[in-house]
Amino acid sequence: MQRMDLQLKGHTALITGAHRGTGLVIARHLLREGTRVLVHGFEQAAVRDAVLELGAGIAVTGDIRTDDGASGVIDACLAEGVDILINNYGTAESGSWDRSGTDDWIDAYQKNVLSAQRLIRGLLPSLREKTWARIINLGTVGSTRPNAIMPHYYAAKGALATLTVSLARELAGTGIRINLVSPGLILTPEVMSANLERGRRKGWGDTWEAVEPHVAADIPIGRIVRREEVADLVAFLASPLADGIHGQNFRIDGGALSIVS
Repeated sequence: MQRMDLQLKGHTALITGAHRGTGLVIARHLLREGTRVLVHGFEQAAVRDAVLELGAGIAVTGDIRTDDGASGVIDACLAEGVDILINNYGTAESGSWDRSGTDDWIDAYQKNVLSAQRLIRGLLPSLREKTWARIINLGTVGSTRPNAIMPHYYAAKGALATLTVSLARELAGTGIRINLVSPGLILTPEVMSANLERGRRKGWGDTWEAVEPHVAADIPIGRIVRREEVADLVAFLASPLADGIHGQNFRIDGGALSIVS
């Protein structure tokens, strides 16, 4: 099947946390579209391995949880002429209302909000000078429908959603488009492994084909969303084809959110 040309050749993207997981898949998709990709991570060895796995990309390291660490990443972006910023990095630490203290809440905010805010603020002047640019933040459906557990994480992702809308208003009249992609449950190796073990305990079967329908019983499409599907959505929003889309929150959860009262 022939793929749609997303017209991304000649553009340069930074993807934070692209050394693994969904970020790595997004990097692969953008590289396939002809985009120059800055592959970011915290450790040089991990980023170097990711670039080798991808077969292309520019390795960039820096701890974007701090101002100093983000500064080096911003400098690399300015040197390479980045016009697409994808704030993929974020992390969900376990916790609860009883166990998570003030430090946990601040840590969640540093990782899931300020890591993106630092890069946005640092790159905005150069992005404003361009006739075309994209910013895409990676959130979660939990930003609008949080669970009782991990309140610090969902609160932080809620702030990221609000940040996105505020920035969309700030960038009105410019060539920059900003949007939020909010996945639900994504099929990762960890999710598959945990649910295969669960399936064996419950007698659902020993293969993913047998277990997945039970895991996805409340998901209208009957399966868990794949990372490649998230990457496809991000790539489209990063492209010139999505010029009419701005300040939106795209939930990609197989329709699960729509059936919850």
